[in-house]
Amino acid sequence: MKKVLITGIDSFTGVHLSSYLEKLGYDVYGTSLFQSGDKKHQCDITKKSDLLIVLNNIKPDFIIHLSGISFAAFDNSEEFYRVNTIGTTNILDSLIELELNPTKIILASSATIYGNQGLEILDESLCPQPTNHYGASKYAMECLAKNYFNKLNIIITRPFNYTGISQAEHFLIPKIVKHFRQMKQTIELGNIDVSREFNDVGYVCEIYKKLIESSISSEVVNICSNRGIKLLDVIDMMNEMSGYKIEVKINPAFVRKGEIKSLTGSTKKLFKLIGEVEQKEFKCTLREMLDA
Repeated sequence: MKKVLITGIDSFTGVHLSSYLEKLGYDVYGTSLFQSGDKKHQCDITKKSDLLIVLNNIKPDFIIHLSGISFAAFDNSEEFYRVNTIGTTNILDSLIELELNPTKIILASSATIYGNQGLEILDESLCPQPTNHYGASKYAMECLAKNYFNKLNIIITRPFNYTGISQAEHFLIPKIVKHFRQMKQTIELGNIDVSREFNDVGYVCEIYKKLIESSISSEVVNICSNRGIKLLDVIDMMNEMSGYKIEVKINPAFVRKGEIKSLTGSTKKLFKLIGEVEQKEFKCTLREMLDA
């Protein structure tokens, strides 16, 4: 069996992706900042010494690097760079030092690196304009990682919003689902007349699987669907499922000035590289989250 190492295996994406790949016959290993166990190695990616031990022990065929700080409102700006930027280069430097060259290394960046482009559909040709430390740390990671393209088989991905069962409740969709599960009568939101991608985590897992199995490398690619879903439609779907109508209150603290009304990613490059990938209707994702 092919060995896959997932950094941040106990993260939202890591839990879903490890289960998905195991069912397909991959031998899945992971790193965790706090836990260790069968095939799970405690590892701080900001410490190169930790990485050298883990990588030398596993010698993975594939690496999917998910470990990092993913919540943009995290209040320690220095940690974004220490973990998201330096942590990633530590992995790449460790591989070179150990003379390991996995078949494929996937580095998860983020669509937030695009910033506010004033466009409704974002493609990989755009010049990144990150507007916060999270996006800037991911863009810095990308810039540094490209220097390893001639040494390692790397693909950099830029995932757009996705959700599913067990996602942390400070993210938007889980927050909405929690309010309905608890039969709350009101919910405070920001800009509600907007359209965004809310993809299913299973769709993202299938894309990661296709990317590690592909022959491509030295590429930067969106993980997206170009499927915009209006936030108001999400509320309507949840009203229908739950059998009551929640009152939406606009909290000025959640309102972002100059927010683009519709924002999705172009799938043109992604589907050219790996072929089209279909996903379930978003109502099915919401139902699964509500019933979990």
